[in-house]
Amino acid sequence: MSSEPQIIERAEQPYVAIKVIVSMDELGTAVPPLNQQVFSWLGEHGGTPAGPPFWKYNVIDMPNHLELEPGIAVAQTVTSNGRVQAGVLPAGRYVSMHHIGHPSTLMEATGSLLQWAAAQGLRWDVQQTPEGEHWACRLELYHTDPREEPDMNRWDTELLFKLAD
Repeated sequence: MSSEPQIIERAEQPYVAIKVIVSMDELGTAVPPLNQQVFSWLGEHGGTPAGPPFWKYNVIDMPNHLELEPGIAVAQTVTSNGRVQAGVLPAGRYVSMHHIGHPSTLMEATGSLLQWAAAQGLRWDVQQTPEGEHWACRLELYHTDPREEPDMNRWDTELLFKLAD
């Protein structure tokens, strides 16, 4: 079940994350533990989360690989080093849609969001390159804490994709 998409304005937002390149087959097993590593790093370095954990999709080449950053928005810029890196989510217009359901249903929800935007004549902030689609900011925000809601069919995931200016 998904909410109606809506266009929202967002200010830039600092974040920390671990960048990885994975195949679609590795996505569900290799990436989820990285969010906990980012939270642990943030706790050790005195950072304050400013939102739910997320996956930021940077490059999408479905048959071959995905470059993404499991991360967390932070209240203020954090100096990073090593595996955990700091960045800034860009300001701008985004399309937001909440999806309630198992993570395995996110691909279908994403397809619905992409179709809705096309029907509205909206353009994403994305560039086609030989490496794949390079997105300015394409996020999945995980609003449900699995420790509080173990039923994955009830998880709230927000799809938040940046529109072209």
